[in-house]
Amino acid sequence: MTAELGHFAVILALFVAAVQATLPLIGAQRGDAQWMAVARPAALLQFLLVAVAFGCLTNLYVTSDFSVVNVAANSHTDKPLLYKISGVWGNHEGSMLLWVLILALFGSAVAAFGANLPPALRARVLAIQALIAVGFYLFILLTSNPFERLIPAPANGRDLNPLLQDPGLAFHPPMLYLGYVGFSMAFSFAIAALIEGRVDAAWARWVRPWTLAAWCFLTAGIGLGSWWAYYELGWGGWWYWDPVENASFMPWLAGTALLHSATVVEKRDTLKGWTVLLAIITFSMSLLGTFLVRSGVLTSVHAFATDPARGVFILVLLIIVIGGSLALYAWRGPQLVSAGLFQPISREGGLLFNNLVMATATAAVLLGTLYPLLLDAVGGGKVSVGPPFFNAVFIPLMLPMLAVMAVGPLLHWKRGDWRAAVQRLWPAMVAALAAAAGAWALVTDGPFLGPVGLALAAWLGVGTLVELAERLRLGRENLGRSLARLARQPRAAWGMTLAHLGLAVTIAGMTGAGAWVEESIQVMAPGDTVRLAGYEFRFTVSRDGRAVVVLNPEKRVYNVSGQPTTEAGIETRLTGDLYAVVGDRGTTADGRPGFVTRLYFNPLVAWMWGGLMIMVAGGALSLTDRRHRVGAPARRGIAAQAAGAD
Repeated sequence: MTAELGHFAVILALFVAAVQATLPLIGAQRGDAQWMAVARPAALLQFLLVAVAFGCLTNLYVTSDFSVVNVAANSHTDKPLLYKISGVWGNHEGSMLLWVLILALFGSAVAAFGANLPPALRARVLAIQALIAVGFYLFILLTSNPFERLIPAPANGRDLNPLLQDPGLAFHPPMLYLGYVGFSMAFSFAIAALIEGRVDAAWARWVRPWTLAAWCFLTAGIGLGSWWAYYELGWGGWWYWDPVENASFMPWLAGTALLHSATVVEKRDTLKGWTVLLAIITFSMSLLGTFLVRSGVLTSVHAFATDPARGVFILVLLIIVIGGSLALYAWRGPQLVSAGLFQPISREGGLLFNNLVMATATAAVLLGTLYPLLLDAVGGGKVSVGPPFFNAVFIPLMLPMLAVMAVGPLLHWKRGDWRAAVQRLWPAMVAALAAAAGAWALVTDGPFLGPVGLALAAWLGVGTLVELAERLRLGRENLGRSLARLARQPRAAWGMTLAHLGLAVTIAGMTGAGAWVEESIQVMAPGDTVRLAGYEFRFTVSRDGRAVVVLNPEKRVYNVSGQPTTEAGIETRLTGDLYAVVGDRGTTADGRPGFVTRLYFNPLVAWMWGGLMIMVAGGALSLTDRRHRVGAPARRGIAAQAAGAD
């Protein structure tokens, strides 16, 4: 009965979502308060129903009920409890149920905590959320039912993919989905604003915390996924421009641009149409990621579905949502007139420049990801677009953006003086030159972009500290006043500083691990020694005759599936990771039996994980800002605005 209860709960949630998607929308158009009021209880009821369904599926996994197809295909009685629970979303059907659960969670949060929203706007936002939910409920019920029965029930299940039986993959999908689906809130606010025909500072204040929360979750999800691939897959690296990796990176780029653009709308009443368009694009990238992973058009260790019928359904849903929202934007977008004017050299100009760069980078990643699929679809043959293309296009786009990131915050709103800003950044210039010179002196035979990357990291990091010192008037006022300013700094400002510092640290880690990695692949027999990056790898890792660490790489074979997996042995240090992988059996050059080994030294890679955590911490700190807790400013009517202008 548990499976039937969960299935029935999803059906009821579909009907509730259908009501929530229609009555409040009609009520907002007619000005009917009673119909608009339906949105709030409907959103809360929808979340309750989906939570019941998700709880039922979780119970089926925990109790190993193999009379359900989904459980039999993805679980086993010998699995630890953690992986029984994570198995709920470690498959296509369960992950889609997690998707709608998070979608309903965000909708219920607006219903519960959105009392400061105008009734018409809240009704429209919740109705748009419900429209998205209706599409996914139909997808689940028609193509991806997680509660389908299996008769007769097998004695045991086929187990979960061994690669997914890992703590990193237990938490990676929920984090990623909280980011993906979280951007649906910005999308719903954007569509509601287009219908209403108004975007102002209050609208931006409402949108920002939802966007910021989604950005934090997506950043954490991408970081967890990259970390998992680094230590679990045994490839030695942390990012390979895999199409499924790109599927999560594209909404992150667009969402980062949206976050900064919404700030300009709130503070300067400009970039309204651009911000609404970014909200649409960001969620569209999230939906596109869903299509790529679940349509069967991609083969990847991350991809779940290979059923073409599911791909067609998601493609139709994608066309309806993206096509419909862009058509609405083309119709109503020109009405969103921005009142604020600014010069190109200004803080708004700097933010707009970085917005355009991130939008261009998103388009470049999108092109590289979809081009092989489109070419194959029209009979052009199979081609591979990999790291050489993405690095050649993406890195040059990022260089000017990072340079402007340190200058922009030092410019005034509306009109700035770039010379004065650059002059105040002399400590950052000194740090950048020192980093580049130091890197060049230490590694003279590395790629040119290595010193450039470290120089940019130093430029951005020190530039961020210079901007903080400028806010505190450090050195221009006595220390007591500067400390008083320090205590009064809003948490959102601290969050921005932390996020930018985290990005600087992350860039340093990416540069080190990408530019100066050292690798050695060979067959080793007992007693052999390999020298790499100044270390001697044997049964222990030593340096200059002194034992450093014992690494424990593993080759595991899972009893149920018989599938082998590789577990890397990693020693993390501030200067870099010692990384060892043991592969299949082989024969040495002199004919002795041994094993294929891959040994790496990945410089500064730990800085990347640390930088990502600092970025997430910065976003979370910004979310605690009092301005987000007390709510958005009240919208002023036309008469009040006129009186204020006088």
